[in-house]
Amino acid sequence: MQAMTPSEALAFLAEGARTGKLATASPGGDPHVAPIWFVVDGESVVFSTYHTTVKARHLAANPRAALACDDERFPFSFVVVRGRVEVDRAAPDLYEWARRLAARYVPPDRADEYGRRNAVEGEWLCRLHVERVVGQSALAD
Repeated sequence: MQAMTPSEALAFLAEGARTGKLATASPGGDPHVAPIWFVVDGESVVFSTYHTTVKARHLAANPRAALACDDERFPFSFVVVRGRVEVDRAAPDLYEWARRLAARYVPPDRADEYGRRNAVEGEWLCRLHVERVVGQSALAD
């Protein structure tokens, strides 16, 4: 097992098409975890969510979150980040981000389609500013 540096952890998050598991909390502290598509932008994790989702309601009331991402293949690795989430409820560049998010996860010829589908009124652009990062690689070694 080897600890990742912050730059290694961010590179791990940006690699391939791993989904993240985003943890948020209600104003009363009730936890919620949801899988998300995301991209790394510098030292931030960018994702979107529709305004009526549980994570959107939680982030509106408590703009802090954690994201876990792992490699389920032997010898196994993971990264967990946490920090403040900046929410833009009417991002002028929502389509560009929605397309960039889709391009990571869908076949290349469908990124525009998914970008348009997700760049709609009510979709929020969210940026998790990484304040703490922990990563471990080769857990089984």
